[in-house]
Amino acid sequence: QFRLVESGGGPVQAGGSLRLACRVSGYTFDLYCMGWFRQAPGKEREGVARLGSDGSTSYAASVKGRFTVSKDNAKNTMYLQMNGLKPEDTDMYYCAARYCFNCGSDTCSTLDHDYWGQGTQVTVSS
Repeated sequence: QFRLVESGGGPVQAGGSLRLACRVSGYTFDLYCMGWFRQAPGKEREGVARLGSDGSTSYAASVKGRFTVSKDNAKNTMYLQMNGLKPEDTDMYYCAARYCFNCGSDTCSTLDHDYWGQGTQVTVSS
């Protein structure tokens, strides 16, 4: 059974850092596109960071240079390191997955993701 569980969100002051974690079970990273998304009530969902099943990464322009996506295969966990946080980064953050063998992050960004976590709230105060 596929399962994704996010953790690591919370309150932080502007300029601070957080590291989100997405622990996965039921599949292996190498076969799946992975991504971090964020969405606030009444707003469109935004793909923040992508991790291709080939290990490549890509980022939304709004977070490039501040956020870094990575994975630890031994722990079956994907991470999102968020530095230089801004109030506009306040959102519910979700991790998601989609089967796509040997796919690059750009390809992954064109695909709907099938499996989602429950989300973790990030709140950045000014």
